[in-house]
Amino acid sequence: MATPSRISDLLLAERPRERLVERGPDALSNAELIAILLRTGIRGASAVAVASNLLQRFGSLEAIARAPLDDLRTRGIGRDKAAALKAAFALARRLAEELRRESPVLDHPDAVVALLRDDAIAAQVERLQVVLVNTRRRLIRVETVAEGLLDQLLVHAREVFRPAISANAHAVILAHNHPSGDPTPSEADIRVTREIIRAGQLLKIELLDHIILGRRSETRPRDFCSLRELGYFAW
Repeated sequence: MATPSRISDLLLAERPRERLVERGPDALSNAELIAILLRTGIRGASAVAVASNLLQRFGSLEAIARAPLDDLRTRGIGRDKAAALKAAFALARRLAEELRRESPVLDHPDAVVALLRDDAIAAQVERLQVVLVNTRRRLIRVETVAEGLLDQLLVHAREVFRPAISANAHAVILAHNHPSGDPTPSEADIRVTREIIRAGQLLKIELLDHIILGRRSETRPRDFCSLRELGYFAW
């Protein structure tokens, strides 16, 4: 027979909102946090069970964030609950955008990835961004310069450096996502990087790095690669 404290824990497990109030959001699982968004009006199953099924179906929070609204609709999740989920992920992305305005120092690939990761997770096509920095490598702003079909992103040097010249940026960092999840650079990625390096030398605006964002896997602990770290800037 369960002890009184164990019974209390079991009851709280089905009441994630109360657990959040009592223990804080970090004590909750992903399913419990999602359940707080879904729980009102669910019939025939607990909100935690519905949220767990959703996570099992999509496999990750990232996949849920990327899913179209209609794909989120299933037993226990109608249009309004699916909309609530999309709104929550949109707010998370906007929070990331607000944090950008605090002008972080981007002196390491990890700092660049932390800045851009949320947008990359939500993107379903390749998106090339140029990160503009000042002489102290503090963020000026991030500009999206090109979007394309999967693995078919095309870019010209003038599109990269136009916002840099406009913002009087000292240097730039290129970043783009691989929707496949594998951040390994392609031959086209390497070629474009070298073309941008040459153009930057002429304009005296240094290309500091080219970051490719992907997703972690069992065999790939990092979800990105840095072409500078890989040695493609030394040629």
